[in-house]
Amino acid sequence: MKIDEFTSSSVNTYGGGENPPCVGLASSVLPETRSVVAIESSQTGVSTRNAHTSTAPHWYALRTTYGREKKAYDYMAAKGVTAFYPTMEVVKSIKGKRKVITKSRLPNIFFAYGTEEEIKSFVYDNVNLPFLRFYYRHAHIGHRVEKTPMIVPDYQMESLKIICAADADNTIVTLDEVPKFEKGQLVKVIDGVFKGVIGRVARWQGQQRVGVVVDDLVTVCTAYVPSAFLENMTN
Repeated sequence: MKIDEFTSSSVNTYGGGENPPCVGLASSVLPETRSVVAIESSQTGVSTRNAHTSTAPHWYALRTTYGREKKAYDYMAAKGVTAFYPTMEVVKSIKGKRKVITKSRLPNIFFAYGTEEEIKSFVYDNVNLPFLRFYYRHAHIGHRVEKTPMIVPDYQMESLKIICAADADNTIVTLDEVPKFEKGQLVKVIDGVFKGVIGRVARWQGQQRVGVVVDDLVTVCTAYVPSAFLENMTN
């Protein structure tokens, strides 16, 4: 996988398993994915991805300072929180020796599942986690700017997990905006190592890929996916 053009040698398997770390809730028992059509209305063009109530559990995007996302992840996981901290293994030369090290795929970022109040109890814990914050969505209302914690839809989290777990070269993670994947046809991958991914298809960096755009945060792209493996969805 590449992070801003950096290519890793392999996919990390946290704890020796076959999937990236997701404590407390296996990917096979993720909350039921809502219809993408309901999330991104083809009639109105309005996204309802962040419509929520504080009493309902959701996936929240969290950020840390100075690369302490693993420390925050470990602390919350130990408290029984369902969390997703995607990592990878890279080979580095240290003092002339090749060593495999584990690093975050999304520097300073990880995801946690719970109600807003549950996650707030960690975000506002200035004793144990003073470096942890929500990612916020900002909305301009008149002269005011309102901010709400960023929610990542279930179907996007499932797609992120599939891409991160895939044993495939040339997948990409970028913190830059990629307009092609904001406008492409909405598709579902129905075969291959990326089966189950829902995103928008576009040709980027010389290959047809499916991109998952987490608003204002990150774009995660598959490696090459042939058209025969794609199923169009209502857009």
